[in-house]
Amino acid sequence: MSAGTPSGAAAPVGLDDLHLLVGSYTATGGGSATGISIVHGTTASTAAVMDDPSFLALSGDRVYAVSEVADGSVSAFRYAGGALEHLWGADAGGDAPCHVRVDPSGALVIANYVSGTVTAVSLEAAESHAASVAASDGLVGAHGSTDRVTVPEAAIVTGVLPDVEGPVEDRQEGPHAHQSVATPDGTVLVADLGGDALHEFRVTGAPSIDLVRVHHLAPGVGPRHMAWLGDEPGADLIVAGELDGRVHRLRRDDAGTLRVIESAPAFEGPVGESLLSHVELDAAGRVLVTVRGRDLVVVLDPAEDGLTVVGSASSGGTWPRHFAQVPGYLLVANQMSDAIAVLPVGDDGVPGEAVAQIAVGSPTCIVPVAAAGAGSGAARS
Repeated sequence: MSAGTPSGAAAPVGLDDLHLLVGSYTATGGGSATGISIVHGTTASTAAVMDDPSFLALSGDRVYAVSEVADGSVSAFRYAGGALEHLWGADAGGDAPCHVRVDPSGALVIANYVSGTVTAVSLEAAESHAASVAASDGLVGAHGSTDRVTVPEAAIVTGVLPDVEGPVEDRQEGPHAHQSVATPDGTVLVADLGGDALHEFRVTGAPSIDLVRVHHLAPGVGPRHMAWLGDEPGADLIVAGELDGRVHRLRRDDAGTLRVIESAPAFEGPVGESLLSHVELDAAGRVLVTVRGRDLVVVLDPAEDGLTVVGSASSGGTWPRHFAQVPGYLLVANQMSDAIAVLPVGDDGVPGEAVAQIAVGSPTCIVPVAAAGAGSGAARS
């Protein structure tokens, strides 16, 4: 790692100024957390008790958390004063929801891994229903209350991915929706790890969800997470192949189909049990991807339509499932280490050795927030 602050980047945040919400696995999913954690500085505490809140999304003062269990659900909270207040819950429309995102359409989009479904919840309808219930009977939504507002079925719609199989028998026995991202064209892409495909939907806040097209990848890729190389129409898409150990760069052709134009291995040697997890861009436009099994953070340069590995470094723990970026640091959720590693980042984007470990049970998702209220960031999707 090159020392110093990257040119044009914000000054590194002080560790005492870290404020995070953290999703985790609880005992239900074989983890050691008790729910959603809140971190101030390098100290974590439980902010909301719930089963397997493995992924979070933040929008304004609203925090949304999946419960990655059979017959999964999603919960909405208000974040204020460093605390979470439960507002409402909704059916996730499938089993083991593993990703949630606020779509520009006004829908909350949920990817259900085991059932291979994708669900849209009308946020306007959900908030209106919760407000009407609170006004009619004075229901208190503070965490710990036995009262819970449940969003009506009319505010929820679910799409089912095609029942297909892939060559990796123990992982691709059927469709597995793993993540959704908004496209620069106003649609939504859903990564199907089981079907080696990206399903493109048109989603509205009504809600509605309609299939536009399917973009097929090579057998055995196992697409997990995605990130766009820019916000403009025509931008290329980066896809982390969980099962093939490669990072793929896709571009739309004249017919609108996303096709691979470049692909690079994230590491040398056989894939084995080395599984890519989260991917996103840094402030300089470099691609960051984490590798479980090898416990690496890998940095790639996408210049000149390529994908070139710049370097790699230890994730600072075991089984890096997710990460977040704050000025000067990469925060890595090392699930099997029960800790978030704080890695300093220099000019080349490659992290250095951990300068701190934040103890959090089975962390799976990190969302930076402001000190005394909601921040503008969210778990990148």
